[in-house]
Amino acid sequence: MALIDDLVSALDAESESLDALVAPLTPEEWATPTPSAGWTIAHQIGHLLWTDRASLLAITDADGFAAQVQTALTDPSGFVDEGAEAEAVRDPQELLADWRATRGRLAGALAAVPDGTKLPWFGPPMSAPSMATARLMETWAHGLDVADALGVQREATDRIRNVVHLGVRTRNFAYMVNALPAPEAEFRWEITAPSGELWTWGPQDAADVVRAPAVDFCRLVTQRSHPDDLNLELIGDEARRWASIAQVFAGPKGPGRPARG
Repeated sequence: MALIDDLVSALDAESESLDALVAPLTPEEWATPTPSAGWTIAHQIGHLLWTDRASLLAITDADGFAAQVQTALTDPSGFVDEGAEAEAVRDPQELLADWRATRGRLAGALAAVPDGTKLPWFGPPMSAPSMATARLMETWAHGLDVADALGVQREATDRIRNVVHLGVRTRNFAYMVNALPAPEAEFRWEITAPSGELWTWGPQDAADVVRAPAVDFCRLVTQRSHPDDLNLELIGDEARRWASIAQVFAGPKGPGRPARG
């Protein structure tokens, strides 16, 4: 199976897992506040719908997407919240049905993108596998917010290796959005999968080492938990500094989450 097929399959599975969590909710439960300040469960699903729709537009209508980017530039700090808010006021079942249909169309469009094609985005252009990975990361992260709001724990699976890999690849991006120089030397990453497998990147003799369970690592890079609340082993000054600014998602510096009291 091609890389993009694997990624789309993982994205579908992650979306279905979240869908199963929200489908039985009452309209009142859709209005439950989540750990994202000002966002309810409806906002979380609305944001995923909005971004899936934007991704589909980037694949199928480059001119239409360029116009959307220009609109976003008029309010670069608020357009994401506005998009989520516009979707959150809809009837929950209508919102859910739209998300299901849109993510289905996106899956087919991603799988059909020719190899080597670069797709426009709000940041640098990206390949179809990169876009699928980004959608998987966001679906996992916003699904985590929904689960936390409902007080349930979702089963961790090894498909989050894609989120871990994105977290490793975006090390220097975290430094950039914080206006800090990135270290020249590579880190060693040793991440334990939900299955118990050890995932590794970087040289074994690196001075800076990051060790963590995969879920804790993903909570860190998606800024869903404060580093002090996670099971992290950080060796080296740069590894510790990176953990304080880790960010896998595009856009300006994220606000992070406060430590639990």
